[in-house]
Parts: sequence; structure tokens; C-alpha cells
Amino acid sequence: MPPVIANSPSDLKLIRSCSIWRALETVGDVPIMLILEAFWLGERRFDGLQQRTGLLKALLSQRLKAMTETGLMEKRQYSDRPVRYEYWLTTKGRDLYWVALAMLRWEKHWGAAAAKFTVQLDHKTCGARNIDAVPYSRSAGQAFTARDVSWTHGPGMGWIAPHHSRRRKQRSDNERQDSNLLDMIVQVLGDRWASLILRSIFTGFRRYDEIQKDAAIATNILADRLQWLTGMGLITKRLYSENPARYEYRLTETGIDYYPVLVMLMAWGDRWYSTPEGPPLLLHHRQTGLPLDPVMACSCCHQPLAPDEVEFHIRPMRRTQAQIRARGV
Repeated sequence: MPPVIANSPSDLKLIRSCSIWRALETVGDVPIMLILEAFWLGERRFDGLQQRTGLLKALLSQRLKAMTETGLMEKRQYSDRPVRYEYWLTTKGRDLYWVALAMLRWEKHWGAAAAKFTVQLDHKTCGARNIDAVPYSRSAGQAFTARDVSWTHGPGMGWIAPHHSRRRKQRSDNERQDSNLLDMIVQVLGDRWASLILRSIFTGFRRYDEIQKDAAIATNILADRLQWLTGMGLITKRLYSENPARYEYRLTETGIDYYPVLVMLMAWGDRWYSTPEGPPLLLHHRQTGLPLDPVMACSCCHQPLAPDEVEFHIRPMRRTQAQIRARGV
């Protein structure tokens, strides 16, 4: 269906309700994404989390408190003298696993040139080694891409007043840690505005004023993020009017392949921030017309992947001298 920017039902500045928006209010933050990555790698205690993420103590403490308040994790005492705690993901936090796998998949495809590590996934359930985590439609029984999916407004579609919690902008290159597995993708998903812009473009809003109205982004932030996403190679700028010169923004193949990350984030948001009416957006598989029912599945047996069924092996990336010279290292 073609995109429609409807008029708000009042004079207030309202936007379409969206599970992606709700999810990004919880996890759309670089420090939180780094902390979640550290959890998947087995860190539970403050010192280990700080070493893995490279975050300052005050920032790490603040984000851990926020993640506890939003129900992503819980504190558990492990020492009486002195009193010390460790952090554990709740069911809600563990349910972000498919989002993490979608991010790892994207990073493997598009961040390989700068990758510091290789990650091998083994699926214990079927016994396959070195699998890929694949975005998979259970209803269609096949993998999907953005081109395989259509959308309609769902029963929970409505208007909400956007609440903008203050967030730190994505980190610059010199702040990135050598211990991070996910680099480029953390910068994108960890920047709420960047992901909301991509969401708008995926739903057909490609022009500056359309994106600005759809996501209720301040013009200075929108201009900055559009430039940043173009520099990252996720979108490209195309002239659609010469007099006056006007542009629209189109997804590159790198940007199109970001779609499974947004789908898994939306599915998580539907599960944890649902309304009584139902989800705001419905996704369907174009070929079958059935609800998408998206999961991250094993590339070998096509069964949904669960944290306790997957082993991962992390190894430093070995580069040839030609690769090192090409990167200017």
C-alpha cells in the first residue's frame, strides 16, 4: 500500500504509534547496546561490564539502573562481605536475542572490512557447525528480505505524543573499544533517530519533509542524521526536482539489509509494549499473503534459534598483509 501521512487528530504534535519507536525508547542507545553485547558474552559483574564496554563508571552505573527500571535486567547479590551484586537479564532482556542475532548477521555482511573478530555459531539442536542466523518467515517456510514483506496498519495503530528522552549521540571512531564484536551496527541501532529515519524510509517516506513529519524529528537532528547515514552507506541522496533542487533518500543494499534488525525489534516491541487493541503494524509475506511470523533461524535446519541451543566461538580476525595495507593500518 502507498504511504499516507495523515493529519494528526488534534493540534498537538502527534506521530503514528509504532512498536519500533517504543522499543527504541528502551534500547536505542549505544551504551545500552554495548552492555547487552557484554551480557551475551557472559559478563555479569560491574568490573567485567566496564572492561568489556569501555564505558565510564558513572555512565555504566546510570545505564544499568535504567535497564533495571525498564525490566531488562535484575540485580542479584553474590557476596555478603562486602555486599556485592551481579546483573542478570530478565525474560524481557533475553527476548532481545533475535535482535542481537540480526545485528550480528548484518555486521558480518557489512562490517567485515573493519571487523576485529570472527564469530562462529554452532547449533546444538541439529548439530550443525558454523551456521548463519537467518531472518525466516515461519508462515511462508522460507527466509525473507525487505523485498518479500508488505505492511498494513494494524488494530493498534493510533496517535501518540512523542516522548524524547535525552540520549548520547553515537560514539566517534576513537571511542570504540577493541573488545566489541558489533561496531557499525551498534552505532546505527544505538542512535534512536537514525533507526527512526530508516523506519520511515522503509515505509515509503523518502523526502525530507515526509521523514520529518513521520518521525517528529527536529530539523537540525534530521539533517545531521541523514548526512551521517549517507556517509555510513545505508542511504543515498537522489535529485527529484531541479527547479528548485530537491532530493529524496533511497536505501542502498546495505540499508535494505538492515530491515531484519528493525523487524526483530518491532516483534520484540509488539510482545512487550502491546496495546489491548493489538499491534500498530502488520507485516505479511508478499508471496503467500500470510502474516510474516518472523524469527531468526538456523541456516541448516531452519528452526528458531534459542540462547541455550547455540554455542558461539570468538576468534581474533587474522588479516593478510594486503588487507592491512588496504585499510591503511
